[in-house]
Amino acid sequence: MVPAKQLLSTIESTLLGPSPPTPAQRIELMHAIHNSFSSFQSLLSYPPPKPSDRAQVQSKQVRLPDSSPISLDDQDVHIALKLSDDLYLNEIDCVSLIVSANQEWGLLGREPLEILRLASGLWYTERRNLLTALYTLLRAVVLDQGLEVDLVSDIQKYLEDLISAGLRQRLISLIKELNREEPAGQGGPHSELYVLDSRGALVERRAVVCRERLIIGHCLVLSILVVRISPKDVKDIFSELKDTAAELSGTAATLKQQITFSLLFSLVISFVSDALSAVPDKASILSCDVSFRHEFQEIVIAHGNDPNVEGFVDCIRLAWAVHLMLLQDGTVSSALSTDLKNICACLEVIFTNNVFQFLLDRILRSAAYHNDDEDMVYMYNAYLHKLITCFLSHPLARDKVKEAKDKAMSVLSPYRSGSHDRVHEGNLNSQQAIEPASLPFVSLLEFVSEIYQKEPELLAGNDVLWTFVNFAGEDHTSFQTLVAFLKMLSTLASSQEGASRVFDMLQSRTFRSVGWSTLFECLSIYEEKFKRSLQAAGAMLPEIQEGDAKALVGYLTVLQKVMEHGNPIERKNWFPDIEPFFKLLSYENVPPYLKGALRNTITTFIQVSPIFKDTIWSYLEQYDLPVVVGTNIGNSSQPMAAQIYDMRFELNEIEARRERYPSTLSFLNLLNALIAEERDVSDRGRRFIGVFRFIYDDVFGPFQQRAYADPYEKWQLIVACLQHFQMMLSMYDIKDEDIDSVFDQSQLSAVAQSAQLQMQLPVVELMKDFMSGKTVFRNIMSILTRGVNAIITERTTQVYGQLLEKAVQLSLEILILVFEKDVIVSDFWRPLYQPLDIILSQDHNQIVAFLEYVRYDFRPQIQQCSIRIMSILSSRMVELVQLLLKSNAANCLIEDYAACLELRSEECQIIENSREDSGILIMQLLIDNISRPAPNLTQLLLKFDLDTPIERTVLQPRFHYSCLKVILDMLDQYIKPDVNALLHEFGFQLLYELCLDPVTSGPTMDLLSSKKYHFFVKHLVTVGVAPLPKRNNTQALRISSLHQRAWLLKLLATELHACDISGSLHREACQSILAHIFGKDIIEDGIHSSTLQNGDEDSGAGSMSKSKVLELLEVVRFKSPDTYPKFSEAVRNLKYVSLVEGIIGNPTTSEKGGIYYYSERGDRLIDLASFRDKLWQKFNLISPQLGSFASEAELGEVRETIQHLLRWGWKYNKNLEEQAAQLHMLTGWSQIVEVTVSRRMSSFPNRSEILFQVLDVSLSTSASPDCSMKMAVILTQVALTCMAKLRDERFLCPIGLDSDSFTFLDMLMMKQLPNGACHSILFKLIMAILRQESSEALRRRQYALLLSYFQYSQNMVDPDVPTSVLKSLLLSEQEGEDLDLQKIHKEQAELARANFSIFRKEAQAVLDVVIKDATQGSESGKTVSLFVLDALICIDHDRFILNQLQSRGFLRSCFIRISNFSSQDGGRSLDSLQRACTLEAELVLLLRISHKYGKLGAQVLFSMGVLEHTSSCKAVNIHVKGSLMRVETKLGRDVAMDIDRQRMIVAPILRIVLSLTSLVDTSEFFEVKNKIVREVIDFVKGHQLLFDQILRENIPKAEDLTLEEINLVVGILCKIWPYEESDEYGFVQGLFGMMCALFPRDSENQRKSELKVFQLCFSLSSYLYFLVTKKFLRLQVSDVSTGYNVQQQPTLALLGSLLNSVTATLERACEEKSLLLNKIQDMNELSRQEVDEIISMCSRKECVSSSDNIQKRRYIAMMEMCQVAGNKDQLITLLLPLAENVLNILLIHLQDEETVEMITHGAKSDLEQDLPWLCGKLVPILERLELLSEDSMCEDEKQFGGTHMVHIHRSDFWIPSFYQGNYVCQTSR
Repeated sequence: MVPAKQLLSTIESTLLGPSPPTPAQRIELMHAIHNSFSSFQSLLSYPPPKPSDRAQVQSKQVRLPDSSPISLDDQDVHIALKLSDDLYLNEIDCVSLIVSANQEWGLLGREPLEILRLASGLWYTERRNLLTALYTLLRAVVLDQGLEVDLVSDIQKYLEDLISAGLRQRLISLIKELNREEPAGQGGPHSELYVLDSRGALVERRAVVCRERLIIGHCLVLSILVVRISPKDVKDIFSELKDTAAELSGTAATLKQQITFSLLFSLVISFVSDALSAVPDKASILSCDVSFRHEFQEIVIAHGNDPNVEGFVDCIRLAWAVHLMLLQDGTVSSALSTDLKNICACLEVIFTNNVFQFLLDRILRSAAYHNDDEDMVYMYNAYLHKLITCFLSHPLARDKVKEAKDKAMSVLSPYRSGSHDRVHEGNLNSQQAIEPASLPFVSLLEFVSEIYQKEPELLAGNDVLWTFVNFAGEDHTSFQTLVAFLKMLSTLASSQEGASRVFDMLQSRTFRSVGWSTLFECLSIYEEKFKRSLQAAGAMLPEIQEGDAKALVGYLTVLQKVMEHGNPIERKNWFPDIEPFFKLLSYENVPPYLKGALRNTITTFIQVSPIFKDTIWSYLEQYDLPVVVGTNIGNSSQPMAAQIYDMRFELNEIEARRERYPSTLSFLNLLNALIAEERDVSDRGRRFIGVFRFIYDDVFGPFQQRAYADPYEKWQLIVACLQHFQMMLSMYDIKDEDIDSVFDQSQLSAVAQSAQLQMQLPVVELMKDFMSGKTVFRNIMSILTRGVNAIITERTTQVYGQLLEKAVQLSLEILILVFEKDVIVSDFWRPLYQPLDIILSQDHNQIVAFLEYVRYDFRPQIQQCSIRIMSILSSRMVELVQLLLKSNAANCLIEDYAACLELRSEECQIIENSREDSGILIMQLLIDNISRPAPNLTQLLLKFDLDTPIERTVLQPRFHYSCLKVILDMLDQYIKPDVNALLHEFGFQLLYELCLDPVTSGPTMDLLSSKKYHFFVKHLVTVGVAPLPKRNNTQALRISSLHQRAWLLKLLATELHACDISGSLHREACQSILAHIFGKDIIEDGIHSSTLQNGDEDSGAGSMSKSKVLELLEVVRFKSPDTYPKFSEAVRNLKYVSLVEGIIGNPTTSEKGGIYYYSERGDRLIDLASFRDKLWQKFNLISPQLGSFASEAELGEVRETIQHLLRWGWKYNKNLEEQAAQLHMLTGWSQIVEVTVSRRMSSFPNRSEILFQVLDVSLSTSASPDCSMKMAVILTQVALTCMAKLRDERFLCPIGLDSDSFTFLDMLMMKQLPNGACHSILFKLIMAILRQESSEALRRRQYALLLSYFQYSQNMVDPDVPTSVLKSLLLSEQEGEDLDLQKIHKEQAELARANFSIFRKEAQAVLDVVIKDATQGSESGKTVSLFVLDALICIDHDRFILNQLQSRGFLRSCFIRISNFSSQDGGRSLDSLQRACTLEAELVLLLRISHKYGKLGAQVLFSMGVLEHTSSCKAVNIHVKGSLMRVETKLGRDVAMDIDRQRMIVAPILRIVLSLTSLVDTSEFFEVKNKIVREVIDFVKGHQLLFDQILRENIPKAEDLTLEEINLVVGILCKIWPYEESDEYGFVQGLFGMMCALFPRDSENQRKSELKVFQLCFSLSSYLYFLVTKKFLRLQVSDVSTGYNVQQQPTLALLGSLLNSVTATLERACEEKSLLLNKIQDMNELSRQEVDEIISMCSRKECVSSSDNIQKRRYIAMMEMCQVAGNKDQLITLLLPLAENVLNILLIHLQDEETVEMITHGAKSDLEQDLPWLCGKLVPILERLELLSEDSMCEDEKQFGGTHMVHIHRSDFWIPSFYQGNYVCQTSR
């Protein structure tokens, strides 16, 4: 059996949805209803109590069906038994009910009575769902809903089987049973009187049961139209009808009346339909049973004592008579005579009792009938139409009608004269007493009028009715019958066909005494009489006879209907002269109701043609009462006397006495209609001030003090006044000049006040009234403070209820208009006038009163106004929430808002305009208030705990009925996704905003992460990867669907980013999200199994070939719709389109005179209404004659043009919304990918595979021609993140490897993608760069991605682990690993070649783009483009890139830009810094050329004048100045910027100069004209200050950057300065001084920078070796003098000290390296404590968290030790050639005899012992070196011997590695 709620949802979504049901929906529907057959058959029949079940419950152990035994406590037992007693329900079912209530509401902590009421409410809700489901099925078959024929046929067959199985008998018995005072009905004497409904509201049980009876009654009516009724059912219904009608005596209960109507019409429809469905081969069911016909005739003709029951029985007699009339043709003669007798007997009773009047008074004009279900009322009217048509077509009935007509003509007097005070003059549409008491003919005419007034379309093709009209229109001798006939004619004119036919009837004088001419003749006659009486001195005005007045009203009513519904073209010519309608308006003796009819008729002409509007204004000025019109509208300047007959006099002296106000009402309606058509608002309503003052002072102001004979008319007047005020506020705005218009008028004279009155503006006066709490404000509040409950009661029980409803709506709309305007003037009008919220806050009950109108569900507009006012007040009143709490209205409002939202979510039709959607307004209200100070409205309505800090709230949506419960249930069930698309969208947005807000994020995320909802994972399947709706016919749904996914993905990203995974709740939620998005196999085994067991089996397939992350991207991979403001070809061909471009080009919003507005999503769209108005204004300016004198062809052309443009505007809006939605979802997708990649990938075993797939698909999509540029930017950013993570992932600790199974190669080898994957990335990236639609911002990201890719593909072994160290480890581990390294190097070389090959195919196009950006782009664009060229040079083969750069002149342009770098470019601004970055990139590019192409590259640069251009660059001078300033400043911003500039500019220039020295050949030493040497020397001389400054740096205190610059300067000088003959610049002494300072250094000091210092020592030693060998410099053994001076030279003793330091450092480095390698090899055996000690020693504690396992800790420790070992290895590599240089210098001195002799004999006597002393020092050092070489250096000699030999002969051996490090630094920045 299908649960009733699910059954109803299935039925409604299939049958009532906005689109035809799909095949799947149809199958689901038929399956559901067939499974529910037994439930329908035994409708509302439940198992009764059983003693055995009661005993089981009392035992406190109950086994429910399909459930394990459950235990009950005493309270549970008590509630279950009480439910059983109250509802006559089985005890076990009562326990199930309590369990269901607990699941729905959460019963923990509730009182027993509340639990009882909740369970009862749940039971009644299930019953209601089942009844509604049955009603919906019956309605789908009976009413034409546009469903497919075969579907209707299937449902009809099902219902026929159901009814045949006894459903109808069950319906009839239920109506009776539910009315009994017993537990199974309305409740026994001891039963609980109230239940809590689905929204938690307290409802009387009797009302619930009564509503059930009404639904059953409606089902009974519809069932009769599915299967014809049986005789027994007729008698049962008739019996129940009499019983129910008897209960109506003395009560006006609406529901009971409607139940009685359903029983009455069940019989009426039964008799009519049964007789009409009889055909020759299919007889009437009822006629076949002769005994029934006889028996029922006896029953129905019998008289009763209750007049109320007799009235309903008379209705059945009428239907029975019609039934017999229809069956006469098919009966035998004996039966025929019997039927005739029966018919005559019934007719006699019908006309005697005047059943038509009873139908009018007690049924058709009752409030219960008006407020019944619309479909049922339509059905009732349709069968009344059939009933009366059949009745009037039968001869017997026609004879009886003729007899009644004759009787009426003879009884009624033709005229009645005298005072109209005694005559009924009320509105003809109101409840009114019938003057000719109970005349059947008059009642019949009015009965016909009433039927077709509600359903005019039933008139089509009704020849019987028109025949009756011809009969009824002849020979009227009394005005009562004439008036009734004319009223019937007015009803028949309520359709276009009927209006034309009635007009022709009266125009052609079909009737002798009835026609249009009679109307105009009568008007003319009385006008002449009044004129003559006025001309005669002392004569009194004649009185209009009552008959004539009533007849004129009847004619005018007919004319009004004819003009309202006539053909728009034809009716213009029907009454060209309307002046006669005005001529009687100014006479006092004309009855007010006649004046009302005249003005109502005039009002209808306003819509006929624009010409009539101006004519009416002129005639009103000429004829109507002068109080308002003559003075203000007619622009008359004559002041009026105080005592004249005007509207005020007529209102206060004539109508007020009679307590009826038809004249005033018609006057207001006429003026409102005229004002509504005004398009010229330039005078801002000043000409209407008289009308306004009349309404303000005389009509609306005292309306509460007036007496009203008819409350219907009272509310008509109020509505007319409110409409006028609303028009004044909406049509006219507050201007700046109005701000100064407020002053105290009490000091003005009477004349001045009168003049001031004429200058008043209605809108300003209304604003003053509201902002001071005056008349209009008080009266409107008196309407609203009646309370929503009182309004609901009057709406359902009174005929004027709909007018009262309209008054409430207008009042709320007026308040909103005032709220919109008061902020403009409130600051200037204070303190005399205050903003409306201040006025309202003086009485909190006022605020509560109109906020509670959200409960009013009869008219959605009232709910929407209440919600808008709540939104306004929440933004203005900080204390609003506290106010609601203090007034005890908060809980009711929480439930009312939730109920309104829930009711909207259950709608079955799409609301096109979201601004008229109550649900959307509530969602926006909640979203807007999230960020406001706590406690705010969102927190109140979502039931946060306002008594404690909001952050500590534990949300319980199942315990408290609130908007949060509704929203979560709506998203959880995800029903009606097409109808509720916007609600779902804003629901996801609301939850996202709640999770983002710091106050509400904690409680909200805890709730969504809980296992009760499985919120995140569930919606990935139901929403995230569901198919996207097509654009053709569901574009709005498509847009909303994209936004839903966007908010959902953002919500998931927020959970992944911000949640605290230390708690199990959020940890499991995050793991579940990741598993479902990226595949179930991404989480380590055993961690996520519990979180996935309730998920969808298909939601996270392990195969990454179709993971959710890729499916989500597939959703947005479609071509964005065109959003450019271009017109289609069809629109461009239109005549006036050129004028429209100015309208479209104005970017302002509609409020400021433009045509745009911002939607609830923030999209700037075209306001189609403003667009249409602007178009009409343009066309009227071009062709002024369009307004009045244009032909139909011209107007038609303009209308067609406007329609084309409006369709284009609508399409433009939708396309713009779709593009924004597409970008929104892609943004959400990018967020969840980037958050996952950056924060949550640590536990993924297949990280590289996932990253590659995301990267690959991102690049593919961004390169697609369907991908917009904005999308490409987002996708490229995602690709950048993935690429960066791929680079990081290469060398992370492996996951899942056993500590004893992996090798060092496993740990140190990078996890690089296969070459094929790399090729794919590069190719797609190049395609993306070359996409047609691009921008510099996009290309900058693409260039960064390209650089990142090249870095990724450079190293296949961890670059932090030197190759030498890796070799040492591998050799010690196993043999043959060299082959693996060779394979790796081979693969890397292949990848490099393939990269270049891929690039070469598109090289020309890529270089075009990159070079253009490098030369014409912004500074940041130039910088990154230069880095791209740098990277391309790295992979260049055969000098292709170099040739391209040369041939394109790019290098020349770089040199020019370098030389043009001015001192201004070195400023402190951001632009200057960006320019410096560009300069740095240009220098790096030149240096790359020199490094990549070796001497050829350097030669190219030199030949193009690189030294000349760099010499012209002012950046070096800036550096010198900055350095001087640096001495004077503290460490701060200037120092930081100077150091940054030093790194960016000076160091690269020095590197370039040093690279050029590689062109200097030692063979040309004696070539004085060596051009390269000369230019480098000139460069050095030109920057002497720079070189001096760097050489004078304090080396022991120097930073790494300074040491690098010193190395560069020393390298340059050591290479080229030997070629300089003179030393006037002192560089030689500077170098010698540096030697003297560095050579005797202590090897134990400065361990941190010893590598750079030894590099410096090596350069100096190489320079010294050059001087000794080439220039034959000979050194002294020692120097007597001490200190540092210009004459100082290095000595052999200094070299000995240096050799000693080198030896000691070598010994220490070798020992430390050996220890490190041994410890690395034993890493798997180290304990956690030892590992942590290593990490602490390396200062890497921040890399390890407390939760990291030993495996990761060992990996980090090993990597740190490998880096230290690599540093030691590099130091050893440097020290070996340094020692060789020193030894060679010493050897040269010792081997040269002249030198020895010079040293020995040429020195002073006290130095004679220096040489032996020196030799004595050298011997132990040499011995240590020999031991070191033989023992610990044996392996190093194998590894480094060949390498260091190369370095001995290349003094610049460190340049490539150093520059490569610099390149990595640059690109990473």
